[in-house]
Parts: sequence; C-alpha cells; structure tokens
Amino acid sequence: MKFGSWLNDYRKYRLLEMIPGLLSWGTLIGAVLLTIITPITMVYVVIVYDFYWMVKVAYINTFLVISFFTYKKTMRINWPDKLKTLNNTEIYHIIFIPNASENINVVESTFAALAKTNYDPDRLWIVFAAEARFPGSIANGLAMQQRYADRFGKIIVTTHPDNIPGEIAAKGANLTFAGKYIKPLIDQAGLPYKNILVTILDVDSCVEPQYFDYLTYTFLQHPDRLHTSYQPIPMFNNNIWDSPAIMRVASMGTTFWSMSEQVRPERLLTFASHSMPWQALVDVGFWQTDVVSDDSRIFVQCFLEYDGHYSVTPLHMPIYMDTVLSDNLWKSLKNLYKQQQRWGWGSENIPFMLWQFRQAKQIPIRKRILAVINQLEGHWSWATASIIIFFLGYVPLRLVEWQQATDQIATIAPQLLNVMLSVADIGLILSVILGTLILPRRPVNYSPSRYIMMIVQWLLLPISMIVFGSFPSLSAQTRLLFGKYLGFYVTEKSRRTH
Repeated sequence: MKFGSWLNDYRKYRLLEMIPGLLSWGTLIGAVLLTIITPITMVYVVIVYDFYWMVKVAYINTFLVISFFTYKKTMRINWPDKLKTLNNTEIYHIIFIPNASENINVVESTFAALAKTNYDPDRLWIVFAAEARFPGSIANGLAMQQRYADRFGKIIVTTHPDNIPGEIAAKGANLTFAGKYIKPLIDQAGLPYKNILVTILDVDSCVEPQYFDYLTYTFLQHPDRLHTSYQPIPMFNNNIWDSPAIMRVASMGTTFWSMSEQVRPERLLTFASHSMPWQALVDVGFWQTDVVSDDSRIFVQCFLEYDGHYSVTPLHMPIYMDTVLSDNLWKSLKNLYKQQQRWGWGSENIPFMLWQFRQAKQIPIRKRILAVINQLEGHWSWATASIIIFFLGYVPLRLVEWQQATDQIATIAPQLLNVMLSVADIGLILSVILGTLILPRRPVNYSPSRYIMMIVQWLLLPISMIVFGSFPSLSAQTRLLFGKYLGFYVTEKSRRTH
C-alpha cells in the first residue's frame, strides 16, 4: 500500500489531533528522562524555565492590574446616559439561554437579573433553549415564559430533539437548533440582521443592569462592529461564599486569567457567556453541532468565514456565574475536575485550525501562525507548567545534592530558584488582594471571620493548579491523542438559600 493512500484525510486529521498531547507528554517525559540521565543539565533547564515563568507571571500580573482598574472605571460610568447620546433605536438583543439539567432556582436568578436591566425591554428577545432529553428543562422554560411574559419583547422556548444525526449531545447543537428556529421569526419581524446582537448566556449567568447599555454603546462605537465578538469578564460570584475553598481558588484563577487576557485582545477567544453579531452567526451557519468547545469554536468559525478579518472586543464588565457546588465536597471536587477537563478539551481547536488554515490562503500567514501558536502555547502551559514548577523542578536539585555534585551551579541553583519563586509570589499576594476586592457582599449568615478563610484559601493555589489545572488539561489532551473523544459534560449548578 502506498503511503499516500494510507494517509487519507481522516488519518491526516488524527495526526493533527495528536499534536497537543504529544507536545505536553513529550515535555514531561523528556524532563523525567533528563533528570534521570543528567540531573545537572536538568538543573540548568529548570533555572531557565523558572526564569521564563517569573517574567511571564510579572507580565500577566501587569496586565491583570491594568484590567482590574479598567473594570472598576467601567463600572463607575452611567452607561444608560452615555447610550442616550447615540442613535440606538434600532438595536435589538437576542439572548440565548441553553438549559439542560440545571434546576429552576438557577434559571430564576438569570431571568431576575435580566428583568432588572436598564435597556428597553421591548428590544430584548429571550430564547430559552431546552433539551428534549431533560423534561425538567422544558418545564423551566415554560415557567419562565409565564412568569416573565410581560418583561421582555419576546420569550421563546425551543426544544432540541435528541439523537439528531451528525450531532453530539452538546450545547452547540442545542443553540444551533434554537438559532435556526428563530431565524424565520426575525425575518417575519423585518429586523435587519446588522442591527441585531446575540448574547449567549450560560444558564447560571447574571448580567449587570447596565450590561446591554454598555454592550450596545460598544457595538455602535466600534469601527468594524459586524466583524467582532464581545467578551465580558466571567466572574464566578453567584455562590462564592458558599462554595469550598478549592472551588473559590479555581474559579478566581479563571477570572484573573480572563481579565489579563482582556488587555491582550489579539489572544482572546470567546469563552462562556459572550455576545456577537447575528449577521456573523447566520453567515457561518450557526454553531457546529459536533464539538464540545462551542464557545471558542464559534470565534474560529467566524475567523475563517471572514478570511481572518474577525476579532474579539473585550468588555470590561463582569457577567456573574456560579462556582462548582454540589451536595458534598467529594461530588463538588469531581464536578470541578470534569468542568476543567471540558474546558481543557478546547485543545480540539488546534487541529481544527491547522486543518482549515491549510486552504485558507486568503488569511495572512502571520495571523494563521499567531492564532495556532497562541492556542498551542496556552494549552501546553496549562497542562505542564505547574507540574514542572512545583514538582519536577525540585527533583534534579535533590539528585544533584545526593550525588554530591561539584558543579558550581548545583550550589547556587537553590538560591536562584528561591529568589525567582519569591518574585513569583508577588502574583499570589496580588491574587489575595484582588480576590478580596471583587467579592460580593457577605451573606448575613456568615460572620466577618469568613474573610480570613478567603485569604487563607490561597495556600491551596499549588494544589488547584496541579490537580484542577494541569491534570484535567493533560487528561483532555491525552484523550484527544488517542481519539477517545470527550462528550459534553453539564456542570452541576447549585445554590444555597440564606
């Protein structure tokens, strides 16, 4: 058999899917082998790697501080008044809320927040995308439709059938069904596509009262408004006082990562709840129905559709979401791991981009290369950095000491590493300060001493980075490496009453 005939399109794509896992596992296995074969060489590698991370942490923290002050400034502006200075009478918002197994209390909080928005309610259409395989989600939609019927221009409940050929049981498939369902309704209403913004809200997402005023103002002021998505800050504050410490640390870590990325929009992909033009959504044929990472994939679809002429515009305003919280700690830990694994499955975008970019010659090669490198470096670091820093980085030092090496670097390496890690500790202090500043008001059933736990919790950061960062990311890449595809896992949302 000729090599060319064996290497058909499926096998070529599978080779691309193996790249993230091979890179991450190659790094970790290579570090172990180098430690065993020549620990003194590994000491040099560790010093260089830790120096790289010290610089990177300082770099990220600088952007985080800038983003934090920009967020605080944005929150002080009266956006309804600012919007009145523009002609916005024709801008409509269609808000998709996909629902699977989430309970009615979570759904209710999302609708209650939407009902408090300052934006003209007649120009807010709510599309509650229920799943047929979860009868409770249909009941949730009908309950919200009845309860809030007079609060919005329209509340439409769609029911996504199960087992449609070519689909997987995922949020993207549900959203595409809902999008195609309402498209004729938009056409009948005669709404121009260019005047419609779509917001995808995870079912636990609560918006600020000014969110749609701010979004609309940003949209109208953007020089290329139809070729960009709009990404707010995901802030996991809804139940943060109730959740276990490790969940709070993991959630705040995601928030800080998102905030630091907002100051570097060239690195941004859409994540969780976000907004985009209806015209772009129609042009790409809605969301892909066979992928897990629908929130980031929809950006890649638009990037390809418009020949690289598509970006993400940061919105320096939070959308409040839930931390992982279940009936007990063990269940919460398992759900947190599965959530992080699903987010880590975003590495599936890397082979997709590599495959599509082969023929996308109209996209400047620089844009193609940067898009792939940003994703590849991000997922590689996510899977390997904390393991190397907190574990593999110290093993060669111990081996060198055990072998009583005389190399000068073996003598000064511990001091160098301690200095670099001390500098990196500034990031930990910054996390403590900002984490405290973004906390919502303390519930009355918790005493002020609870704030102490909100500070002490950051001692769990190394555990969070390894167990709920590197491990699930590496697991996702390993599954992709071996073609063991991950299905869509619906993270349990839970609230406690006070």
